[in-house]
Amino acid sequence: MPKTQMIRARIEPDLKQDVESIFKELGLTTTEAISLFYHQVKLWKGLPFEVRLPNSTTIQTFQDTDAGKNLTHCEDAEDMFNKLGI
Repeated sequence: MPKTQMIRARIEPDLKQDVESIFKELGLTTTEAISLFYHQVKLWKGLPFEVRLPNSTTIQTFQDTDAGKNLTHCEDAEDMFNKLGI
C-alpha cells in the first residue's frame, strides 16, 4: 500500500482561493491543512467543530440583522460594555 493516497474534491473557485490565502498566512499548504483536518477527525472520532442547524431565535436574529433591525451602534469598546451593562 502506498504511503499516501490522492484525494479529489470539487470546491467553488472563490472559496478555494479565499481558504488557500488563509492557509498561506498560517504557513500551511492545502495538503497539510487537509491532513491536519483528517488527524483531528480521527482524534475526536467526528468533526472537530459543531455542525448544527440554527434555532428559530437565531434565524430571526440573522434576518433582523440583515434587514438592519434591532441593531445597537457603539462608539467604541467602552461604549459597548456600558450598553451591555458589563
